[in-house]
Amino acid sequence: MLKNFPLHPELASTFAWQVDALYFLLVALSLFFTVAITIAIVFFIIKYRRRSDDERPKPIHGSIPLELAWSIVPLIMSLGVFALGAELYFRMYTPPENAIDVYAIGKQWMWKIQHPEGKREINELHVPVNQAVNMTMTSEDVIHAFSIPAFRTKRDVVPGRYTSMWFEATKVGEYHLFCAEYCGTEHSKMIGTVYVMEPDAYQGWLSGGVSGETMVEAGQRQFKQLGCETCHKSQNGRGPSLIGVFGKPVQLTSGEVVVADEAYMRESVLTPQSKVVYGYKPIMPTFQGQISEETLLQIITYIQSLSEEEE
Repeated sequence: MLKNFPLHPELASTFAWQVDALYFLLVALSLFFTVAITIAIVFFIIKYRRRSDDERPKPIHGSIPLELAWSIVPLIMSLGVFALGAELYFRMYTPPENAIDVYAIGKQWMWKIQHPEGKREINELHVPVNQAVNMTMTSEDVIHAFSIPAFRTKRDVVPGRYTSMWFEATKVGEYHLFCAEYCGTEHSKMIGTVYVMEPDAYQGWLSGGVSGETMVEAGQRQFKQLGCETCHKSQNGRGPSLIGVFGKPVQLTSGEVVVADEAYMRESVLTPQSKVVYGYKPIMPTFQGQISEETLLQIITYIQSLSEEEE
């Protein structure tokens, strides 16, 4: 009944109903206290109004049980809402291990999507139903926001860093994709469609029209073309070996220990002097402005595959 109601998009992801339930709970509590406080104000205005000019009101003594009641009850309700919100928050920010990876790049005024198998899309996203999808996103220019209302999910896409978002679609169909952050004069045109497909249909779409080069293969090709392999050898290279490094702690010359995740890899490629691995000299040149975000994601995917091969 509410499917076509513009203020209530269809529920089409695993945690969409929880988002709505929490939202409507907050609305219900707000309405309850608004009505209750309004009634109390009107009641006290009438009951304790001055009926004549010489009337003197009787003194009112405080009530400890009443004071405790209106302090403890709202506290318990607030803690309950906080617990529900915290549980949902951690669930929405913790993708399952079996999630498939998809990469998105925001650019005025389009969404560029890359699948690890090599498939690319613009302003469209194809995903299988009942399968968790983990999005890794960045922007080429300004702040965008990747929003799918039917999935009740939205995440800011910021230039110079990676943000992630995951969802699991529960219904086959077509759903709106928006940029929910004002990003320029044609912000309203930065829209797209999410296609949720049956697994077999999704695999058929994924394998159709692909050039034969996956993101890992494209990253390996770029890795060689840019000369990265001349320094980052498996042994005795001028730069640290990248085999088995992704997702692991790395010690820097400053003594700091960081995790070699997507953000660290991106920073190491674009501004390599900022974090130098312990035991190596800061000799790596910067690739800032020389490679695109698509190429950078391909290289990072290739480096990640080197760690997966080790496992």
